[in-house]
Amino acid sequence: MRSEYYDPIEYQVAAAEDGWTVKSVLQRRMGISRKLLSRIKLTERGVMLNGQRVFISVPVKAGDTVSVSLEKETSVDILPEPIPFEIVYEDEALLIVNKAAGVIVHPTHGHYTGTLANGVVHYWQEKGERFRFRPVHRLDQETSGLIAIAKNAYVHQHISEQLIAGEVSKKYTALVHGCPAVSEGTIDGPIDRDPDEPHRRIVTPSGYPALTYYKVARAYGAGARVELRLGTGRTHQIRVHMTSIGHPLIGDKFYGLPGRTELPEPERERIARLDGAIGRQALHASELGFRHPLTGEALTFRSELPADMRELEELLREDGFFSANG
Repeated sequence: MRSEYYDPIEYQVAAAEDGWTVKSVLQRRMGISRKLLSRIKLTERGVMLNGQRVFISVPVKAGDTVSVSLEKETSVDILPEPIPFEIVYEDEALLIVNKAAGVIVHPTHGHYTGTLANGVVHYWQEKGERFRFRPVHRLDQETSGLIAIAKNAYVHQHISEQLIAGEVSKKYTALVHGCPAVSEGTIDGPIDRDPDEPHRRIVTPSGYPALTYYKVARAYGAGARVELRLGTGRTHQIRVHMTSIGHPLIGDKFYGLPGRTELPEPERERIARLDGAIGRQALHASELGFRHPLTGEALTFRSELPADMRELEELLREDGFFSANG
C-alpha cells in the first residue's frame, strides 16, 4: 500500500543561500528539527529539490525550491465519538477549539472516551480527513477555553518551540475569592509537588521557578475578576499561585480549601455559597496568540467567558445574593 502525503511544505532558496546544502535550508530556514528530518528521510518522497528526490548533502542554487512531504497520520488509539466542541479557527495546518469545562483533553487511564480528542478525531473522520490528534498544550479538565491542535508534526514542533521560547501569548480570566490588595502585579513563587499529596502542587522555595502576571479587571464585595498571563507553564500554576496569595479561584475544590477553618463563620459561609454557585474552578483560557508555522503571520484568538462564569460574575455584582441566602 502506497503512503499518502499532506501537501508539501516548500521553501524557495534566496540569493544569500546560494551554495548551501539542502540540509542547511531545511534546518536553518524551514526550521525542521533533526528528529523530524530523520523521519522524513525514511519516507518514500523524502526531501525534494525542484521536484526531484535528493540527498540532503546536495548544494542548492538561488531560486531552487526545497520541499518536504509528511505522511498522513491517524490517531489509531483514539476511538472516534461525536463529542461536541466549538471550532474557533481551522486551516490546513491548525485547529483552534474552545474546550468546554468538564471535558478532558486527551484519553488517560480510566478516561478512554468522552474526551476532546475523541470528538476531534470523529470530526476529521466525518470530513474524510486524516490527522493525528496533536494538542500543542493542555488545559485542566475543569478549565474552559482555547486550545491549539496541530495537524502534523512540523506544525506541532514549531508552535512547541514558540512555547519554549516564551513567544506564545496565553491569557486567562479567573473569578477569585476576595480582591488582591495590589491591583496589578507578579506572583513569583517556585512550584513543586506536595510531598504529602503527590497530585497536589504547592509553592515551595525548593520548587521549579514559576511566574504569573495578574491584573484585577473588576472588583466586587466578595470577589474579583482577574486577568492572568503565564510567564512559565507549571502544572496548576494559576490555581496554586492565586491560592498562595490568599485569593483562590472560586469553585476550586482542590486548592480552595486550605485555611478556611480559621476564617470567621460569616466568611466561611460566603465562600461556601460562591463555591456552590459553580461546579468547577472559575478559570477560562480567554486568549491565545502565536506565529503561524507555515506563513509566519501573527495570529490571536479570543474566547468570551462561558455562561457559568458569566452567571457567577453576575452573582458577585448582586450583594443581595449573600443576604438572601444567609
